[in-house]
Order: sequence, then C-alpha cells, then structure tokens
Amino acid sequence: MKILITGSNGLLGQKLVSLISGNEALQLIATSRGENRLPTGDYVYESMDITDSAEVDRVISKHAPDAVINTAAMTQVDQCETEKEACRSLNVDAVKYMVEACRKAGSFFLHLSTDFIFDGEDGPYDEEAEANPLSFYGHSKLDSEALVKESGISWAIARTVLVYGTAHDMSRSNIILWVKNNLEKGNPLRVVDDQWRTPTLAEDLAQGCLLIVEKKAEGVYNISGKELLTPYDMAMKTCDFYGLDKSLVSRVNASTFSQPAKRPAKTGFIITKAETELGYKPHSFEEGMKILSNQLMVK
Repeated sequence: MKILITGSNGLLGQKLVSLISGNEALQLIATSRGENRLPTGDYVYESMDITDSAEVDRVISKHAPDAVINTAAMTQVDQCETEKEACRSLNVDAVKYMVEACRKAGSFFLHLSTDFIFDGEDGPYDEEAEANPLSFYGHSKLDSEALVKESGISWAIARTVLVYGTAHDMSRSNIILWVKNNLEKGNPLRVVDDQWRTPTLAEDLAQGCLLIVEKKAEGVYNISGKELLTPYDMAMKTCDFYGLDKSLVSRVNASTFSQPAKRPAKTGFIITKAETELGYKPHSFEEGMKILSNQLMVK
C-alpha cells in the first residue's frame, strides 16, 4: 500500500513517517513545504506547498498513492484569528486542491480535524454531535470537513484533541515540557482549571490514522485520549511524574488570559467508535508522559 502524507515536518507528520516507514508492507511518500527536516530513511520525500494547486496535482498525480493523509494545517488558534486569509488558504482552499487531486488519482483521503469545531457547551462529544465553532480556526476546519464530506471521493475524517509529544528537532513544546521546564527553573505558573480536554499522545494519533487508512474506513472518527482533564490536572500529573514543586502552580480561570480567539470550555471526545471499529487503543496520560520522558532521554 502506497501512502502519501502532507505536513511531514510537523509533529503528527513526524510520527507517521516513523510509523509507516518502519512497515515493510507500506510505501511512504512524505511531503512538506521546503526541505525535509527529518532523518533520511525508507521513504521518498517531495517538497509540496499545499496552497499551490498545480504543485498538489503534480505530486499526487506523479505518485498515485492508495491513500493521502492530510496533516498539514494552520493550527495556532490565535494566529488563525489574526491572519484569516492565510488560515483560509491552508485550512480550506488547500483541502479543495487535495480532494481534486485524490479524485484524479483514485486515492483514499484522510483529513485531520479538531475538537474546536464545537462550542464546548456539551462535551465530551461523539462523532454525531452538532458543530458550532467559536473561533475562525474552528470555522476553517468545519468548512474543510464539509468539502471532504461533499467531495464524492472515498474519504475519512479523524478529529483529535490537544496533541502532545516530542518533535525530532525539539521545535515543538507541549504542556508537559512547558510545566517541567519552568518548574525546574523555579518559575511560578498560572494554569487554567476551567477548560476540559482529552489530551492525545502524538503516537496514538498516528496509529489511529494508520488504522483508518489500512482499513479504508470511511466516515468520521474521534481519535484522542480517553481521560477528560483540565490543563491544571495535566500540570499536577506532570508534577507528580517528575517530582516537581506543586506550590509553584496556581489555578486560574481562562478569563485571566486575553487571547484573540475564543476557546471552547469543555470538549473532549467519546472514542467508542474508534475503539470498536478500528481497534484503537490510546495510552493513558501517565503512559504518554513516560513515553515522552524516554524520548527526551534519548535526545
């Protein structure tokens, strides 16, 4: 099976490269904008700007993959609010180009989406819940979902929540590293305790995506962790894991911080469908911290 992924330099893209290139039954074409920032391995790399329709068509037509996994997007919620044109270009227009290229190549298309399509009034959510985005980012992802659903091609959508993990070049932080690095320096932290999420280990999300593609399982799937936690809960668990000083962490309301984009209060996902139909089995948050910690020791 030949799989092409977009956004291979990103966190999820990196985990997919590692997972797929290690499988002898799979051929991988990794694509991202600019140079490959990952070690070379048993895969082909192609530079591809997803906002360039001709380039998308050329690369997908050239390789004619059995499946395309689109991990590329503008995901910084506040940046999307202040740079709406760029957000629309990356999160909506680019998806239109990929859908068209997949139609021509006969490729299965897996698109990544988010819990931010919901308003947070009634979480955790299943796949049938009604969307109501609060931010421009959420609207862009919901619009891209509609494009995929109405495309007439073979498709799936993997929705996820608050992805954490370690990037190859340590270019990405996450709540665990943020808490660990600051408390080790003795820096006090204010952490929100009135927003709830089901945090997702990047390796788990990659595994969920691969399960969808291998089965060509059409439709929407929630791929996240199982535990409903606040950022404050995650900070406390990080303190317990690393033996850090909890007295440095203050719990605050989200209203303490002034941010351009509005966040949903309580999202999180019900993942029963992915568990039963795909055999998806996510790690606990503690298990995820252990995996992350082991990776940090290797770096």
